[in-house]
Amino acid sequence: MTFKPAHLLVVLLVTAFPAMAQNLATVNGKAIPASKAEPFVKQALAQGQKDTPQLRAMIKDRLVGTEVLLQEAEKAGYSKNEDVKIQIEMARQQILIQSLMRAHVEKNPVSEADIKAAYDKWKAQNGDNEYHPFHILVEKEDDAKVIISKLKGGAKFEELAKQSKDTGSAAKGGDLDWVSQANVPPAFATALATLKKGQFTETPVKTEVGFHVIKLDDVRPLKLPTMEEVKQQIGESLVQEKVQAYQQSLIKKAVIK
Repeated sequence: MTFKPAHLLVVLLVTAFPAMAQNLATVNGKAIPASKAEPFVKQALAQGQKDTPQLRAMIKDRLVGTEVLLQEAEKAGYSKNEDVKIQIEMARQQILIQSLMRAHVEKNPVSEADIKAAYDKWKAQNGDNEYHPFHILVEKEDDAKVIISKLKGGAKFEELAKQSKDTGSAAKGGDLDWVSQANVPPAFATALATLKKGQFTETPVKTEVGFHVIKLDDVRPLKLPTMEEVKQQIGESLVQEKVQAYQQSLIKKAVIK
């Protein structure tokens, strides 16, 4: 094979200085491999930046600065510090776990059908209407019955609401503002659906927090965001569910003593 003078010069340079082609820089005698820059270049490209000499120069400066600090930290003995060792180990564990979970999600991606099913379920849970209720919360059922008796006798709901355990709404006459069926306990939601405007429950409504007397002030059609508007949020939520389910499945299979 015959080399032209220019080609021969290139071959001689690469042969004589192979490290120059492989390293970005040398800091206090320690080489920084050129390969270390590639993950940062890929990240920049993923964010929409262009692969330019300026970008690579900036990444090189960052790596050099990091290496200088690392060497100084090593010199100061921080790599032998027990607290630092613990933090390094925790970071290592976190990176490994995140890699495992990312791979699991990539193998089991959230589909459009999954998102639609979750959206439809959420929509059904909220119902078709939005309600504006007032309520009075008390500890005992008999107390709620007394309040209902007084309301039937003409007492003002807002006045009786001052004795409510729910201090937040008591100061507003029991006003809970607008809510959907998904925003309140099931028994509360069921009671709301049976009331007409201006009516109050004639039997106490029991929930985990006590007994309610509920008055419906108004009702209107519920306007929910479209699936497209909440698609990303639903997708992220489903990914978290997949991750948690995978973790639980691994825990169940593990031998734990």
